[in-house]
Amino acid sequence: MAACNAYYYATRDPLGVGGDFTTAPEIHQMFGEMVGAALADVWTRIGKPVEAVYAELGPGRGTLAGDASRVLRRVGFEGAIHLVETSPALRERQAALLPEAIFHDSLDSLPEVPLLLAANEFFDALPVRQFVGDRERRVILAGGTMAFDRDGEIVETSPARAEVAEQLGRHLATHGGAALVIDYGYAGGERGDTLQAVRAHRHALVLDRPGEQDLTAHVDFKALAEAARKGGADASRIVSQGSWLETLGIGARAMALAAKNPDDTQSIAEARRRLCDEEQMGRLFKVLALRAPDWPSVAGLE
Repeated sequence: MAACNAYYYATRDPLGVGGDFTTAPEIHQMFGEMVGAALADVWTRIGKPVEAVYAELGPGRGTLAGDASRVLRRVGFEGAIHLVETSPALRERQAALLPEAIFHDSLDSLPEVPLLLAANEFFDALPVRQFVGDRERRVILAGGTMAFDRDGEIVETSPARAEVAEQLGRHLATHGGAALVIDYGYAGGERGDTLQAVRAHRHALVLDRPGEQDLTAHVDFKALAEAARKGGADASRIVSQGSWLETLGIGARAMALAAKNPDDTQSIAEARRRLCDEEQMGRLFKVLALRAPDWPSVAGLE
C-alpha cells in the first residue's frame, strides 16, 4: 500500500473532475474557512504568539491552506505556511497557489515552534496491516495475478499512522500549538476490511493496477488519539464533520456568501449539503483536535 501510493501521488494530480477523487476543500471555500476560523480562534485565545506557523500534512492542491490562511491573516496572523508534501506534481500546484510556502518531506523538519496544523484526508492514505485471527493477511501471486492469501474476520491496524500521530503529539507538547485531523473513519473498536481503491471517482478492485489508483482505508480515530496522547498532547472528543461544521457556523457563512453572490445560491447550498449531510460527507468523516496541554480547546470539540 505504501509503495503503490508513493508512486501514485508522485506521478499525478489525482484531484478534481479529471482525476480520481475530490476532497472537501475542493468542494467549496467554506470548508477551509471553517478550519481557518477554528485555528484562528485558538491562536487568538492563547495570546497570538508571533512565532506560530500554519502547517499542513498532505495539502492536496494547496486549496485548504489558501482558504485557512486567508482567515488567519484577517486576525493578524503573520506566520509562514509550511506544507508537508512528497509529490512533485502536487508541490507544483501548491507552489503556484502559495508561492511563499515552505516545503517539507516529513513532519521531522517542521520548525520547532507552535503549529496551527491541518491534516485533511492525510491519514487514510497511510498504509494499514490486516490480520485474520493471529495471522497477518498478505498479497501473493496466484495464477499470474495478485490475490490475498486469506479471508475471514479482519482486524486492521496502522503502525504508520500511530507513528505520525505520536510524533505530532510530541511536537505539540514540546513546542505548543493545535492540530485538526479530518478524515473518513470511525471512533474506534470497529472490525472489518476497509481497504479500498478509487479510480475515476469510482470504486475499483484493490489489487487491480497497482500504483495507478488511490488506495485508502478508514481511519481509527481512537487509535490516533491514543498515539498523540502517548506523545504528550491532549486529544479532543471525536465528532462528525457535519456536526462540527454546523457548530462552527457554516450555515451563517453560506447565507452570507449567498447574499453577496445571489447567482451562486444553489451551488453554495449544494456544497453545504455535501459537506454536512449525514448521507454524504457529514457522518462518515470525523474531526479530532490535538493540542499542547496548555493550549485552549478547539471550538466545537471542547
